[in-house]
Amino acid sequence: MKKSYVYILTNKYRTTFYTGVTANLSKRLSEHYNKTASIFTRKYNLSDLIYFEEFSDINRAIKREKQLKNWHKEWKLNLIRKANPNLTTLEY
Repeated sequence: MKKSYVYILTNKYRTTFYTGVTANLSKRLSEHYNKTASIFTRKYNLSDLIYFEEFSDINRAIKREKQLKNWHKEWKLNLIRKANPNLTTLEY
């Protein structure tokens, strides 16, 4: 089964967040870093990966992405801090 990912990006100041879903996290992160992925991430300079979840089913990943996109910023921060307390940029 092919893996898929839900991920959260931020800027260097950790003020704006972007939640996305992909089947190839490395490629997608490269697109965000090179500013070829989304207008929103380009506009707000979002390229630091601070959180991700791995799924074996793309439909579950999409469902989770939609759920997270409806969360308040504070809820997302609480989720992120459980796995990444210092909000450091993750390597993938």
